Amino acid sequence: MLDRTIPFYNTILRCDKYTFQPITLPDAYRIISYQPGFEQDWARLEYSAGDFGSEKEAVEYFQGKYLSGDGSTDDLLFTLDNSGKVIGSCISWTDDRNGHPVNSLHWLIVEEYCQRKGLGRALCIAAMNRFYQKGCEPVYIHTQPWSWKAILLYSSLGFRIQKTDTFSAYINQYREAMETLKGILPEEQYSMLEKAAEE
Repeated sequence: MLDRTIPFYNTILRCDKYTFQPITLPDAYRIISYQPGFEQDWARLEYSAGDFGSEKEAVEYFQGKYLSGDGSTDDLLFTLDNSGKVIGSCISWTDDRNGHPVNSLHWLIVEEYCQRKGLGRALCIAAMNRFYQKGCEPVYIHTQPWSWKAILLYSSLGFRIQKTDTFSAYINQYREAMETLKGILPEEQYSMLEKAAEE
C-alpha cells in the first residue's frame, strides 16, 4: 500500500533513449489492450489505491480522458490473471509540452496482492515498447515521492528525474521531491537518482 503520509511533490521523469525489451510475465498472467468494460476494472484499482473519491469518479475520468478523443485504445494496457480478472494497468499516451505533443506514461498500477511479481515492470516495458515501435521519444512521467518504488523502476528503464523540465500543466518540484526522497531511500539509491538527474 502506498504511504500517503509522504508529502506530495510533482516529480518529473524523462526517458530520452529506450531500448526495446522482452516482456517477462509470471505464468497465468497476460497483458492485453483495452476491452469494453475495462474502465470499470481500472476505476476499481485506482479507487482502491486512493486516487479518486469514488469508482464513479474514476470511470468518468477514464472515459473522458481515454475513450472520448483520438487516442488509440491499443495503448491502454491491462494485466489479467488466469481467471480473466484485471489486476493491473499502464497507459502509453500523449500530453502537451509548450504547445507540442509529447509522449507520457500514465497510471501504472498493480493490485496490491499481486505486487512483487514483476507485473509492474512488465506493464511498464509493454508501454515503453509501444513508444519504441512508433519511434516516440522522449517519454515523460509525472509521479510523486510516495511512489518511490515506481520511481526506482522507471530509473532502471532509463528514466531520469528532471530538475527543471516538465510537461502538461505540472510545476516541477524537484528540490522538494528530492529532499523527501532523501528521507525515504537508502543512501545508495538516493545517490543514484541524484547523480542521474538532468536539467
